[in-house]
Amino acid sequence: MLVYLNGNFVNHTEAFVSVADRGFVFGDGIYEVTRVIDGRFFREKEHMQRLDEGLAGLKINLDSTEKENISAVSHELLKKNNHNTGEAAVYLQITRGAVWPRTHSFPDPPIKPTVYISTSPFKPHTELHKAGVNAITLQDVRWTRCNLKTVNLLPNTLAKQMAEDAGANSALLIRDGVITESPNANIFGVRDGVLYTFPASNYILSGITRMTVIEIAEKKNIPVIFNPIRADELFDLDELFFSGTTTDIQPVTIVDGRKVGEGKPGPIVKTIQEEYKKMLNG
Repeated sequence: MLVYLNGNFVNHTEAFVSVADRGFVFGDGIYEVTRVIDGRFFREKEHMQRLDEGLAGLKINLDSTEKENISAVSHELLKKNNHNTGEAAVYLQITRGAVWPRTHSFPDPPIKPTVYISTSPFKPHTELHKAGVNAITLQDVRWTRCNLKTVNLLPNTLAKQMAEDAGANSALLIRDGVITESPNANIFGVRDGVLYTFPASNYILSGITRMTVIEIAEKKNIPVIFNPIRADELFDLDELFFSGTTTDIQPVTIVDGRKVGEGKPGPIVKTIQEEYKKMLNG
């Protein structure tokens, strides 16, 4: 399998990053995951816009020519790995770069960022989309800049593992009595035909799929209210679902061992799933 690293296509077993890289020692970097169907990138422009926001938020200075070349490199890498047919995912990571000695402050003058891209085949979680998944509730102990898609994912990883250890698919993260998101997806609740979701802020990563769900809701005349779902109102919901690039639209039917609504995917999530699938397939 080939990957792209700092201007070169190399075998993944021969791709090495310096131990002085700030992504390694500080988690000083950002990433994006983009869905690809038969070589066509889904919402590539939106992912690149969020990339710009992440670079600006972390004050990483990536050369404009290199940034503009990311799309072409990603397409070329898909071809080289024979991932340009069927479904695939492109992973992009940019760190501030490697510098010695290790200091907390940014290098001055700025150094050349590390740019890494990989591709992999992707298989949708079709059965989970049909049946729904179970989840547990956990406290949201992440930092308060969740709107930046950084490589600092240890709290997310721990939450996901806690869910797995509990025999659940994922978790609902709760901060100050309200549900924010899951370790790797946004969350929507449905009550009386209305969608509820946490407003875009520094407490969540406003996902590309989240924005797509909102577009679909507007198209289907489904009202959307940008209010957080209170934890104590969770079981008053009729439906609950996750949204994400590799999650798609995934119903949540059981939380902490209790049914949400009727304990099965409802009509609103099914409508959104159908429209989302049409958009994915172009």
